[in-house]
Parts: sequence; structure tokens; C-alpha cells
Amino acid sequence: MTEEALATWLYAVTAAREESAAPPGLTGVADEPVRLVEGAGLAAVVGSVPLADFGEERLRAHLEDLPWLERAARAHHRVIGRAAGYGQVIPLRFATIYHDDGRVRTMLQERRDDFTATLARVAGRTEWGVKAYVDPRAFLPDPDDEGPSGGDSPGTAYLLRRRAQRDDKETAHLRATERAEEIHTALAALAAETAAHPPQDARLAAYEGWMVLNNSYLVPDDRTEEFTAAVTGLGERYPGVDLELSGPWPPYSFTAPPEREEAS
Repeated sequence: MTEEALATWLYAVTAAREESAAPPGLTGVADEPVRLVEGAGLAAVVGSVPLADFGEERLRAHLEDLPWLERAARAHHRVIGRAAGYGQVIPLRFATIYHDDGRVRTMLQERRDDFTATLARVAGRTEWGVKAYVDPRAFLPDPDDEGPSGGDSPGTAYLLRRRAQRDDKETAHLRATERAEEIHTALAALAAETAAHPPQDARLAAYEGWMVLNNSYLVPDDRTEEFTAAVTGLGERYPGVDLELSGPWPPYSFTAPPEREEAS
């Protein structure tokens, strides 16, 4: 019987530790035991996955299978979260796969300076996410009592109403955006770094209205309480804005992973 061909799936990079064991009992995207591959004073959190199921063509098919993708993504991020409990980590992109452990050690050696600098930069800091939602109607201009002139033809009156509606929507969006910028400025003052993300698709994220803020903040751990209290305070200060705080997270938005090497 031939031995099953395996590839190495990467989850995160951390500093090498005296104890080389990975978080006990932790499994990854293929229900494989998670372990560490060490090199250059660093440790990669990895798992061995079967090429029969994680080779390039098979993986491409998996990535179009939403139930599989959701399960695998949850497993990937679960491993990163558990690893972060043992020390600062650099999360790696989902589906970062190397041919074998030797290639992983080579990558750690080649990227040692980058990884070491990044670990130092995010040390003692944690990522928090803040989203802001608004009801557009709360930011519409005051009703205009004048309206279209009574002497206008029906067609002209219709066009004037449509233009007024468009202008009102633009004004509401501008007002909401300005409020979001005020919130971001206040939170950014408490963070070491910030990262802006595009608004999520309302159909996928299941929210109503407009998402006017979708940012991540790298917050020093000694300012966590101050930061979370600021989010609460800003929500009370701006009742027309619904703020959503998430975290703490590993620093997903503030680390640059290596390019993916395709398994074959």
C-alpha cells in the first residue's frame, strides 16, 4: 500500500518557543492534528492535508462549494485563534499551502526579517473591528414645503421630484459619511494603526440601511478598556448611528502573509 501524498497547510507564524508542542488536541481544515514547523527562530502553525483532497484542481472545486468553504474557513480561523492564545501570531491567508515542511522552513528563513519585524510591531496589540450602520431616513434634509411649482406640467413636476429625491439621498449619504468620519477619528486616536475595509454586501451581511464604517483598529492591550468604552460612548453620542464592536482578534488586518505556493 502506498503512503498517501500530503501537503502542508499553513495557519499562522509565531516566534519559536521552548516548548515545541502546538495547542493540544487542536485539529485543522482536514481534521488533521495541528503542529509546529520551526526554523530561523520562528514557528509555523501547520497541518498535513492530503493532496487527493487539497491539490490545486480539487481545492479550486472546494472553493466554489460554499458549505465546504464555510466549514474550512471556520476551522482555519479557529486554529489561528487558539494559537494566538499561546503568544502573538501572524495569521496567514486561507489556503496557503506548501509542498512539504522543508519548503515551509525555507520560507521562514527567507521571510525571517519581515516576520520578526511584524511580530514586534503587533506585540502587545490586538485587532478590534467596528462597523457603523445608519438608517438613511434619519439623515435626510428637512422636508421642503415648497415642492414643485403648481404651474409645472406633470412631466416637469415628476422630473423635479426625482431630482429632489436624488439630491436628498446624496445629502443624506454625505451627512452619514461625515458622522462616520467623526467616529473613526475618535477611535483612531486610541489605536496604533487602522485599516479601512469596503462595506459588506447587505444581502450577505443581513443588515438594513447603509454601512458607513467597516474598519479595523490595532489597539494596545493597555488601552482595550478605554477603546471599548469609547465605542459605547460614541454610540450614545450619535443615536442615529448603530455601532457594532467585534473582537478581540489576532491582527488579521495588520500583517502581510507570504504569497501562496500552489500544491501539486
